[in-house]
Amino acid sequence: MSDSSRRWFLTQSVLGVAGAVVAGRAEAAPADAGTGAPAPAGSPPAFGTASSVGPEVNAATFEEASKLMRVTLTPAERAQAAGNWREMMAPLLERRTGPRRVALEPSLAPATRWDPALPGVKSAPSRNRFVRSKATGAPLPQKDEDIAFAPVSQLSRWVESRALSSERLTNIYLERLRRFDPKLECVITLTPELALEQARRADKEIAAGRYRGPLHGIPWGAKDLVDTAGIATTYGAEPFRNRIPTTDATVVDRLHRAGAVLVAKLSLGALALNDIWFGGETKNPWVLEEGASGSSAGPGSATAAACVGFSLGSETGGSIVSPSMRCGVAGLRPTYGRVPRTGAMTLSWTLDKLGPMARGVEDTLLVLSVLSGPDAGDGASVSSRLDFDATAGVKGLRVGYFPAWMEQSPATDVDRAALETLKGLGLTPVEVKLPDWPYSSLNVILFAEAAAAFEELTLEHGVDALAMQVPDAWPNLFRQSRFLSAVDFVQADRLRHKVAREMARIMGEVDLLLVPSLREEMLTVSNFTGHPSLTLRTGFVEVERARSDWAPNPSRPLPTFSPKRRVPHGVTLIGRLFDEGTLGRVGIALERASGVAGERPPGF
Repeated sequence: MSDSSRRWFLTQSVLGVAGAVVAGRAEAAPADAGTGAPAPAGSPPAFGTASSVGPEVNAATFEEASKLMRVTLTPAERAQAAGNWREMMAPLLERRTGPRRVALEPSLAPATRWDPALPGVKSAPSRNRFVRSKATGAPLPQKDEDIAFAPVSQLSRWVESRALSSERLTNIYLERLRRFDPKLECVITLTPELALEQARRADKEIAAGRYRGPLHGIPWGAKDLVDTAGIATTYGAEPFRNRIPTTDATVVDRLHRAGAVLVAKLSLGALALNDIWFGGETKNPWVLEEGASGSSAGPGSATAAACVGFSLGSETGGSIVSPSMRCGVAGLRPTYGRVPRTGAMTLSWTLDKLGPMARGVEDTLLVLSVLSGPDAGDGASVSSRLDFDATAGVKGLRVGYFPAWMEQSPATDVDRAALETLKGLGLTPVEVKLPDWPYSSLNVILFAEAAAAFEELTLEHGVDALAMQVPDAWPNLFRQSRFLSAVDFVQADRLRHKVAREMARIMGEVDLLLVPSLREEMLTVSNFTGHPSLTLRTGFVEVERARSDWAPNPSRPLPTFSPKRRVPHGVTLIGRLFDEGTLGRVGIALERASGVAGERPPGF
């Protein structure tokens, strides 16, 4: 058989098998092309033989569509494509356009999943270990506000020793939530009845010697995209503001089991984008004229203003990092797969991550230790180890950094000082570099998955009810994403694999990275590869105008400040897969050496 004959035979064999999917609707034997007569017995199904469906298209349709896809077709190619579109491609849309529509329930995940652990690349750590910092013996403050601002690492010692009751602590935070929410717009649903019930139970259990651990009796707030049984979970979006789930998300259940006290469901930008929700714009406690950043806006704002002991946020592409940096809190984005998302709103199946936000680095590890572990409801969740010792040294660890990034915006003197601080702590600096690739191309995956997650809401115009209808808000992005190419989605997935290999190479050279928190390339890369990050306040900068997550909009000018405002600034550490323990250890050392974690936003 000649090469050309062999290619024809293989092509026809593959097309024949795959064509069964397309032509499978026909119960009768396939017809001969052009004649309409039944095909001879034994003829395989073929592409392009389905019934004609959908609207008429022509070469001009493809000429315009080609502009969106940025492909070039000749006039003959456009004519050929249009000629059998209604038989070849339009039938593939039947799942959505009918007549045999198939509903895809929100809990249904794609069959494929992202695994951040590449074959042959060992993921750290090799053991489970959790060592808290030693008790300081600090006396309980007299003022409620001083108690409120204490980190969980200290609050838990007072609660465990019964120097502070959970009920008193809960009432302190409930009072602060009621007092400051009108300024911050960070609360969607306050849960005082549940909170006080849980707090009183915690006090009884602790008095009886049944202490559950460092989160027992500690009040917390949940970003309002994790389900809470019998309590509204609204996604911050108008179409869901009356949505009341019947079961708790897995992370909520785990925190309940740890004895934590839920005081509030906290705001998020609608459908997890930025900081505007159906109740307004969540504010940064340090600068009330600007948003808290998002989408974990409520957790960032409430935690910074000491309205909760800690909070639970989520990240798909910066939603823990950005509000943590702007509001001056510690935010831990875990390795993809470490924390199950069962019962949480889906934006992107292969990117979403749930993680803690707190006023101290150690607090985030205390929470992570409770959240970790697989759950059957989330096929991407995996078993993992957590090796953390808050008392261990950091000398000799290798910290990677990008020299060019440290000299370019958005890096500041605070970022550069943090690197010098780590050097002074005995870490070895290592210069690293990523290839100059178009990393934003990976967002084909994010936009396609997000548009799929909210397909029905988009096509039935439910997104029209969202407060933000600007070009960079979800309604427009969901609609635009309908026109992304499936081929480009696959190619972006392949690029993701290529990028993951580069990150594996870099992380094989260092123990962690220090990067400017909002450096776009690393925000994109590390979220798509699934690496963990820890953002923490290490200094302050001055700003002359308010900052925004939104694209510049002349109709919504941002306030300017004279004199400039002093605001917290955080750096971000990126760790090896499942090595949050090293991030925590270095983060604690950096936090202590920086000496700014205890400063409070004025007026709170």
